[in-house]
Amino acid sequence: MEQYKIYLGGEFIETSQQLNVTNPFTGLQFAQTYLATQADLETAIRKAEAAKEEVKNLPSYKRYEILMQIANEIKKNRDHLAKVLCMESGKPIRYALPEIERAMQTFIVAAEESKRLPKDYISLDWTPSGENKEGIIKHFPIGIVAGIAPFNFPMNLAVHKIAPAIAAGCPIVLKPASSTPLSTLELAKIIDKTELPKGAVSILPMDRKTGNQLVTDERFKLLSFTGSPVVGWEMKKSAGKKKTVLELGGNAAVIITESADLKTAVAKSIVAGFAYSGQICIHAQRFFIHENVFDAFVDQFIGITKNLKQGDPLNKETEISHMIDKKNAERVEGWISEAVQAGAKILTGGRRNGSYVEPSVLTNTSSKMKVCSEEIFGPVVILEKYNTFSEAVEMVNDSAFGLQAGVFTNNAKEIELAFNNIEAGGVIINDTPTFRMDHMPYGGVKDSGQGREGIKYAILDMLEPRILVK
Repeated sequence: MEQYKIYLGGEFIETSQQLNVTNPFTGLQFAQTYLATQADLETAIRKAEAAKEEVKNLPSYKRYEILMQIANEIKKNRDHLAKVLCMESGKPIRYALPEIERAMQTFIVAAEESKRLPKDYISLDWTPSGENKEGIIKHFPIGIVAGIAPFNFPMNLAVHKIAPAIAAGCPIVLKPASSTPLSTLELAKIIDKTELPKGAVSILPMDRKTGNQLVTDERFKLLSFTGSPVVGWEMKKSAGKKKTVLELGGNAAVIITESADLKTAVAKSIVAGFAYSGQICIHAQRFFIHENVFDAFVDQFIGITKNLKQGDPLNKETEISHMIDKKNAERVEGWISEAVQAGAKILTGGRRNGSYVEPSVLTNTSSKMKVCSEEIFGPVVILEKYNTFSEAVEMVNDSAFGLQAGVFTNNAKEIELAFNNIEAGGVIINDTPTFRMDHMPYGGVKDSGQGREGIKYAILDMLEPRILVK
């Protein structure tokens, strides 16, 4: 059994609290690490405080070299890192490999952005009192960052907190999900080999009670959290004066119009609906299809869904595997049953075996059903008809969430209407809401969160502007 020490400000340590890591597919424990104690977290914070000035004063070229070294090491260890990620999360290897590649790209982009942190000049003589005055605006690191990462993208979503922090000159203490801590502990081995000051990064699995100090402790100046809306908004209430960035998921929608290329739309929608068993923040959950192409879309969609290859996530052919645990699988099964009892119809799937839920397609649903109104975070999609494009937009917006939406259309007017009227942080044309490039601004409105990720935008959240007037 593989043993992993946790990373406390430049030192790998063991604690008295063991944490067992289980493969969701086999149900067997395959690795062991540790939970940080309250005292360990306090040590990490003190080390971050001690390193703060040194990290702040790292020259741009040094930050660039450190970030590129990490990216290059990720590339060298790509296959090993993907296997670890696959085993701890149950994510099929066909998706684990691209996640590692995205993490590498995230560090590369952070390296580039570290060379052009914002500085501005402003003239102040707009009124007589400002005559002969000018302002120079410089952005300074905000201080220590608290990062809390989820299980579903255990490497890349953690990296979206760590890489910008290094680029901005901020120490960071990261709490990975307790079910998937190993990817980031592998990353810690890579970070530790760089010239980054010790104390600048700590990666500490913690229980929720200990981890709550990341939220409440005023020594942290920014909290970056990715996870469930219920937890995220409660954290904001407890965060005090610190800045918060919340990426909280949603129930992303897709509009399929008459002008869409159905073959392309179906192929992309299948991946968006069922990749990693729907355990993706921008999982395409609600599909609204024009009535004139509804039957054709449904026939193609169901035909492919029924033939998705289920099995061992380490098998390169596997398209769908087990969910993260039995508890979440039971929740998804319960939501499907509730919908059926309320009048929904199952077109395919709907059954559960342990932590495996069949790819499931429902119709005849209503916006009040949990499969529509909540984030199901499972391999379930709903397909419904619409008549006019404005009606489809209203159906998309009939949600408490607004992270991203997809629109398949070749009509320029519909593209404009979608962008101007869909209530979401991103509108993706002729692709699904699961599309994300790691340097683009990414985040949602309404219950989907506040602030934006994407390296440049995360860096800006980690900086404070100050003006020099002379």
